[in-house]
Amino acid sequence: MRIGRILKILVIVLLVAFLLIQIVPFGRAHDNPPVVSEPNWDSPETRALAERACFDCHSNESEWPWYSNVAPVSWFVQNHVDEGRGYINFSDWINSGEVDEISEVVEKGEMPLASYLLLHPEAKLTDAERAALADGLAATVAQSPATTGGEHGEHEEGE
Repeated sequence: MRIGRILKILVIVLLVAFLLIQIVPFGRAHDNPPVVSEPNWDSPETRALAERACFDCHSNESEWPWYSNVAPVSWFVQNHVDEGRGYINFSDWINSGEVDEISEVVEKGEMPLASYLLLHPEAKLTDAERAALADGLAATVAQSPATTGGEHGEHEEGE
């Protein structure tokens, strides 16, 4: 009986904590600023693959699912989008950072992040799609380089 009471108190405390963290404003100001400049895509296929696998975190055209408004998940989502746009932003290409590394990161399978793919299986790329996207991004970067250098280090899961 004592364990049952402790579990009941624990559930109540967790529920109250969950409700209280909803008050924290971070992670719910989902904005999609206007598109400033896109790269000169090498092909519509490259853009379509990038849109499917990359745009939610690396553009100003993010889709914000319902769970992106529920803390603490909202904090995680907002942080990933903010960091993603800071590394490379397909909607503000002229000011994007590490564009030279983008095809290599895709080719190695480092992007899209595994944590993103858990809730977005449509973003998972086949080997052929991954190769096509990496090649297309390399061609896109070659014909429309960004003008500012990257301000971030390598992007890894958990950053």
